[in-house]
Amino acid sequence: MALDQIEDEKNAEEREMSFLDHLEELRWHLIRSLIAIMVFAVGAFLIPHIIFHTILLGPSRIDFITYQMLCKFSQVLQSEAFCIDELPFIIQSRQMTGQFAMHITSSFVIGLICAFPYAFWEIWRFIRPGLYPRERKAASGATFYVSFLFIVGVLFAYFIVTPVSVYFLANYQIDPSIQNEFDIVSYLTTVIMINLAGGILFQLPIVVYFLTKAGLVTPQLMKTYRKHAIIIILILGAMITPPDPFSQILISLPLFGLYQVSILISKRVLRREEKAELALRAAEEKRKNNE
Repeated sequence: MALDQIEDEKNAEEREMSFLDHLEELRWHLIRSLIAIMVFAVGAFLIPHIIFHTILLGPSRIDFITYQMLCKFSQVLQSEAFCIDELPFIIQSRQMTGQFAMHITSSFVIGLICAFPYAFWEIWRFIRPGLYPRERKAASGATFYVSFLFIVGVLFAYFIVTPVSVYFLANYQIDPSIQNEFDIVSYLTTVIMINLAGGILFQLPIVVYFLTKAGLVTPQLMKTYRKHAIIIILILGAMITPPDPFSQILISLPLFGLYQVSILISKRVLRREEKAELALRAAEEKRKNNE
């Protein structure tokens, strides 16, 4: 009990900090986050063979793990329908600064992805003291769940959505006389945007959790507007993926699954709040009866 009082007093003092003090504290959290991002970015910049040849350019070669697994799956089915043995395109750099510019940009994005858990933890450290004890308890484990969903989203986008998108665009031709020769900037921008978008969109359950806690979302509301949500998910899938139906469906299906999971999360949050409210009322009535 004493420890709770001390923590409450400490949080009260922190909430009474001046606006400039809060800005100064936020500035240092952001600086530390940026330093972490830059450390990973510099590390990525120094190992271009791994970052570019193995990771970013991996989906452009038929030895990529996703293509290999599809071929093995085709062998099990005794059909060549899913085996990808050719990617008819080449990647070129048509600008003098193209490779250098994408080297820097891609390294920074890799740094952002790698440092995301730490960067979010720093921001959460700034937000958490301003919450009440009950709110902090409800949001316990936020850094873990946000980071976990972000990583899962990036991995799903990298191993599933990206290779399917690359394969579709590499084989798409409006006329056989036109050869696909992609610019390095176009290719890397597409791959990077797909993976970043995957990590961000997979935060849907976290967003719904906090909106439910704030009283802005209910399970019934999400069920009522489920059809509208499907349309929005399809639009988002079209926006973050190349203009092919396969990639759009691939990113939309897990998002719809996360939407269903978010409904269950919203139900659980409301159920817990109802139990807490009933327990509070029972304690209040017991106190009145004792008086």
